Amino acid sequence: MSATTTAIVPDAATSTPRQSWGALLVLLAGIFITTLDFFIVNVAIPATQEDLHATPAAIQWVVAGFGLAVAAGLITAGRLGDIYGRRRMFAIGLALFTIASAGCGLAGNAETLIAARVVQGAAAALLMPQVLGIVNVLYVGEQRVKAFTAYGLAMGFAGVFGQLIGGALIQADVFGLDWRSIYWINVPVGLVALVLVPRVIPETRGGGGTRLDPVGTVLVTLGLVAVVLPLVQGREQGWPLWTWLSLGVAPLLLGAFTLYQRRLAGNAGAPLVDPVLFRERPFSVGITTALVYGLVNAAFFLILALYLQLGHGMSALDSGLLFIALGVGYFLSSAVSGRIAAGLGRQVLALGALVQGAGQVALVETVSNTHETLWLIPGLALTGFGMGLVMGPMAATVLAGIGARHAGSAAGLLSTAQQVGGALGVALVGIVFYDTLGDAPTADTFGDAFVNGLWLLTAFCAVVAALVQLLPGRRAGSGVVGEAVGRSEVLV
Repeated sequence: MSATTTAIVPDAATSTPRQSWGALLVLLAGIFITTLDFFIVNVAIPATQEDLHATPAAIQWVVAGFGLAVAAGLITAGRLGDIYGRRRMFAIGLALFTIASAGCGLAGNAETLIAARVVQGAAAALLMPQVLGIVNVLYVGEQRVKAFTAYGLAMGFAGVFGQLIGGALIQADVFGLDWRSIYWINVPVGLVALVLVPRVIPETRGGGGTRLDPVGTVLVTLGLVAVVLPLVQGREQGWPLWTWLSLGVAPLLLGAFTLYQRRLAGNAGAPLVDPVLFRERPFSVGITTALVYGLVNAAFFLILALYLQLGHGMSALDSGLLFIALGVGYFLSSAVSGRIAAGLGRQVLALGALVQGAGQVALVETVSNTHETLWLIPGLALTGFGMGLVMGPMAATVLAGIGARHAGSAAGLLSTAQQVGGALGVALVGIVFYDTLGDAPTADTFGDAFVNGLWLLTAFCAVVAALVQLLPGRRAGSGVVGEAVGRSEVLV
């Protein structure tokens, strides 16, 4: 294949099924390892801190630096894909992520590890919206629904099994790598995927402006940092004055960004985020729904891990094994979510949120009546089943009807909403959890803290189900890519 021959194709579906599914496998490999690294690092914190003689503050930044870089870079990265080519940005992001993973594995001190984690996060931000953007353009009809279902499955498995994978790697201590193995595992996966990228993924880009919006980039990056940084650091530091000042400045920065984008669009410029996206109710309501649902999962995984490991004294591997129940439920629902979405349309999201809420209520009842962790399995399986019904159709629903011109920007906004929602959820649920836990936690207070956190998460699920009712009555994921696909430039 030559990267210099340009062909204009009228429809992304003209690619052969073999080419399409080969591309999807490579894209999913990228999204799997980047999502995995968001969750897997928590398992390795004790061993990392001991080996590197790191302070608690430094260890916090090993986690927070990655999440902050991801959240701050997603919108700009989506626009970069629209302008310079999504395959190109995906490959650059994957290459940087692979190099940074090796840097994490080689780190000799906490400062080096933090720097490598920030680069990892920036690389993940560059990669993630390209996956959604390419899927949104490359697949149509039934293939598109299947592709988005597979995307949700990959992300969910990375989150659900991250703790189990990390615990197993550290327990195996392959080549004496200990905690470093959680980073080194990314390197062979990344290298193989990089070799396949130019062979199986066609290049796509959006139409319209060909310049990046520097003012908008600075405003949205500073605004997102001002939101996410205090959320990920505030509780650990006791919510000092700077966290409240940062949260106060954030709306001003994001408001200035919104006004500037509108002015730029009105003057026929090339805004980072075209305001026309938010004139479509499916997208604006869908982004809000994704933000609220983002409050749920990261916080759920966190308080479940804390309850099992600190409240019950389970090892990372043992608690990870219990996560299998969550994964089984997730796998079962992900396998059928496309068919359910075809029948229920947007209501599949409401159904999934309500099922997940019911699973969390079942966990509340279990924890309130017994200390036997095996009795958590039914509630975990039901919670996982609800997750699977939401995560696959969510992206398809939000991005339905988005043309190729805005596919990257829209995907970046969706990923940003999910990341910011995750940080906000961890902060809010963390406040409830740790306030309940108190200064002298016992097994009983850990149970109470877990229960109170679950009630808040269940309320979030109910809000998601209510927001879905504001979406237009169309099938989740059935929207076509739009007329812009016909004008999308595809390099083969």
